[in-house]
Amino acid sequence: MTKIKKLVYAALCIALGVVLPIAFHSIPNAGSIFLPMHIPVLLCGLICGWEYGLICGAVTPILSSLITGMPPMAYVPSMTIELAVYGYVAGLLINVIKTKNTSVNIYISLILAMFAGRLAGGIVKAFIFSSGSYSMQIWITSSFITALPGIIIQLILIPILVIALKKAKLVEQLG
Repeated sequence: MTKIKKLVYAALCIALGVVLPIAFHSIPNAGSIFLPMHIPVLLCGLICGWEYGLICGAVTPILSSLITGMPPMAYVPSMTIELAVYGYVAGLLINVIKTKNTSVNIYISLILAMFAGRLAGGIVKAFIFSSGSYSMQIWITSSFITALPGIIIQLILIPILVIALKKAKLVEQLG
């Protein structure tokens, strides 16, 4: 895939990362439950590679906060790190993991990226932004229990989108 095509896809993912959460935020706490900003960032990493995934993940929450006020500025630093790690790890692993099955490659990359991003976000909250008031229980609850509907949506939707883009020949290779 050419640099220009990757840049266009990354820009589209950033735009989706700003617009998609607007639809969910009419429901109380929906951002934390459905994780709409995570989908385009993970997708960007998988289809464009780690460089674009990292940038998409770093830019999207900042831009969204400036344009829409969501997420609130207090959450932007940890979300920026979490989403940047999502995009980076997804893009890196899709190029490293090479089984004979594209779906398996996508799922392994996606699951590991989802865990790595949550881990990075939790570490940042625990040691920098919420030092002393952030616990393992809060991390597990917010990152996995509250977010379970969003995690399920990501595990269903993202592989379908990546495979559909590949079948439509809009993406020649992953990452």
